[in-house]
Amino acid sequence: MRILFAGQTYRPPRNGAAVFGIGLAEGLAAAGHEVAVLVPSDRGRAYEAEHGGVRIYALAALSLAPFYAEIHVTLRPQAAVGRLLDALQPQVVHIQDHYPLSRAVAQAARARGLPLVGTNNFLPDNMIPQLPFPASRTLVERLLWAMVLEVMNRAAVVTAVSETSAAVLRRQGLRVPALAISAGVDLQRFAPDSAIDRAGVRRRYGLDPERPLFLYVGRVDGDKRLDVLLRALALAGRGDVQLAIAGRGRALPALTALAARLGLGGRAVFAGYVPEADLVPLLNSADVFAMPSEVELQSIATLEAMATGRPVLAAAARALPELVHDGANGYLFRPGDAADAARGIARLCDERARWPAMGAQSLAIASGHAVERTIARYEQLYRELAGAAAPSR
Repeated sequence: MRILFAGQTYRPPRNGAAVFGIGLAEGLAAAGHEVAVLVPSDRGRAYEAEHGGVRIYALAALSLAPFYAEIHVTLRPQAAVGRLLDALQPQVVHIQDHYPLSRAVAQAARARGLPLVGTNNFLPDNMIPQLPFPASRTLVERLLWAMVLEVMNRAAVVTAVSETSAAVLRRQGLRVPALAISAGVDLQRFAPDSAIDRAGVRRRYGLDPERPLFLYVGRVDGDKRLDVLLRALALAGRGDVQLAIAGRGRALPALTALAARLGLGGRAVFAGYVPEADLVPLLNSADVFAMPSEVELQSIATLEAMATGRPVLAAAARALPELVHDGANGYLFRPGDAADAARGIARLCDERARWPAMGAQSLAIASGHAVERTIARYEQLYRELAGAAAPSR
């Protein structure tokens, strides 16, 4: 099949939506499909590239720096989108979000009678904490959801990465079918590896080779609630525990200052950006993965950690309880409650003998999210939609 994806972000992978998009696009290409991706250019000017068997068309875009240096927005992309659709002749079009480029692609696909799939990875809670100005939360939420639904309601079907995510869309007024399909995880890449030099990996990131290590990997932004983890570490009163926060983001200066005020010293380490080659070794060097976010519609980072056999400490919020089964592969704490998270840290540290069994449970749960299953479900969906759209003879 000829499949066209469009979205706000692709390579390099800076967030969960990009990781999902790359895994799906390259997986479909490996399965023999012709796959192209439209994305705003991260260089300003338009360019073409190829990676993993996928043809990438980056359209001219404007950077939103200094507010959001990593975000680029296409201005008036309709003509370029139309030319590309006419040249590529896709059998299915799949938009990954509701932003300006995807909006233009949705309009062009509908005008040409092409089957359109939409995927939503957005919550207003992701954006509101990042706004550079004060605003009414109720008004902003209503506006943001209206923007999402205006685009997604043009699709034949909308996919969501979890049952929680699909239910959110339905409650907000999505009129087309919502189908839950996991973002998937590459179980060949993300896997337990006892041969990794755990002590060496820890030293490379400024971590103690001996103390129990709780690890967070992901964006370091306000919506991830990393302040809860830092406060929990202080409240736990465990000098034998260390926390590593790996990633980049706008909240880093405030979190560094908070760690200093809490007197955490070397117990809290800000490890910075983790190259792709280091991600699996770092996960395997951790004892427990921590995810305090209250806005996860699935959490690919948590899935990847579970696939390496890590127990998890997570907020009992949004879709995280779909992955973290309290008492089985880790513990859940009340969202935003640092004292409850501190109790979770202490409990896990006191149950070190259970870590292997918890890790095995994590791996078993993650195995149900194998990326091959995700690719197969999308192949089936695309064939159904393309078959329904094909003219009768």
